[in-house]
Amino acid sequence: MTEERLQTVMRRKAEAGRPAADGSPVTAERAIVQAVSKVAQDMFQLPAQVLQVSEGRRTLADLPEAIDPFSLIAIIEGPEESMGIIALPPETLSVLIEVQTTGNLGKGPPPPRKPTRIDASMVVDFLDTTLAMIEESLVETEAVIWAGGFRYASYLDDPRPLGLLLEDMGYRLWQLEIGFGVGFERKGKLIWAVPVNGRGHSLRRLPGLADEGPISPDREAAEWAHRLENSVMGASAQLDAVLHRVTLPLAAVMRLRAGMDIPIPSDALENLTVEGVGRRKLSAARLGQHRGLRAVRLIEHEEEELMAPPEPKVRRVVPPPFEAGPSPFAGKSAPSGPRAPLDRIDSPAYDPLPGSGGGLGGLGGLEGGSDLGGLGGLGGLGGFDSGNDLPPMGLTLDGFGGEDPAGDLPPLKIGSSF
Repeated sequence: MTEERLQTVMRRKAEAGRPAADGSPVTAERAIVQAVSKVAQDMFQLPAQVLQVSEGRRTLADLPEAIDPFSLIAIIEGPEESMGIIALPPETLSVLIEVQTTGNLGKGPPPPRKPTRIDASMVVDFLDTTLAMIEESLVETEAVIWAGGFRYASYLDDPRPLGLLLEDMGYRLWQLEIGFGVGFERKGKLIWAVPVNGRGHSLRRLPGLADEGPISPDREAAEWAHRLENSVMGASAQLDAVLHRVTLPLAAVMRLRAGMDIPIPSDALENLTVEGVGRRKLSAARLGQHRGLRAVRLIEHEEEELMAPPEPKVRRVVPPPFEAGPSPFAGKSAPSGPRAPLDRIDSPAYDPLPGSGGGLGGLGGLEGGSDLGGLGGLGGLGGFDSGNDLPPMGLTLDGFGGEDPAGDLPPLKIGSSF
């Protein structure tokens, strides 16, 4: 039995990734339908056919609403610690338990009951084999990124703890209605939920690499390069579209309240900046809309230069070239005769007016009737000539005017005032 199951698994792996017999491409829906039917037939000789399949989107908060009461919830773990679930309602769980314990199906489903750990251990092989076959069927498609790499990890008998175990994100929800038995005597459901944004980029293979035969070094290198490319290109990168930056003091920031307006320049909608980590500018952009949603349109480098405001023109004044004009001293001869020495104060060179005579030599006094035109009579400052003397001031150093014929001042009486 073990050898037959191993051969069956090897045959499925060899056929995985190949187009269907009718030439139609392998889709996620087709891979899921074929995996459920084949695994049930190969493992339990149980005829099973998917009657209806649908795909939807659910949030983590809405996920428990899609699970029937008393369902066995298998927690499955995928690439990079991503997690999902497979829910088996009581009708489906009872079918899988019956074919393994009695080998036959009853006429009707038993009453619903709470699933146990033994029930979970009896359906682990069925779930893991189904997930492996889905992965191998989609290994050459983009769907393997979200569908591949999941295996059984644990189980729950109540959907309420899902909010604590799973990540708060969007989930891809597949709902299957399955008919069991030759005449579909029993029917059941299966729910499969995995994160919308998968993390299995390294699982995808290049087309043609699933063929049988030894792996050559070139083929192995090509497959490794492809996995590396998928891992790098699938890495997340955060970009920020910056409309405008405003610098405010802390006091103004603390006063911000809902409904307050922050002034933004009128041209900010046309001058967005797409920045990466560390405010690294990646591209210029403008704000717009796409299908009713806000969108950012990237601007090419040439277009950015056309949109840039023109630089202000600065008028540059170029001075004319220097040309030496005629000399003002042209045609004039230098003064003849020896120049007077400047080492004596009575030198005629110090005379500011020519012909004044005498210069500053005589500062002894002012001659009577002389004028100050040539400053020549300042030789003697010791006194003044008769006729030009000023009247005496009559002040001495001993009193207020020398001898007073009237005598001393009268004595100051006590109690008197000025």
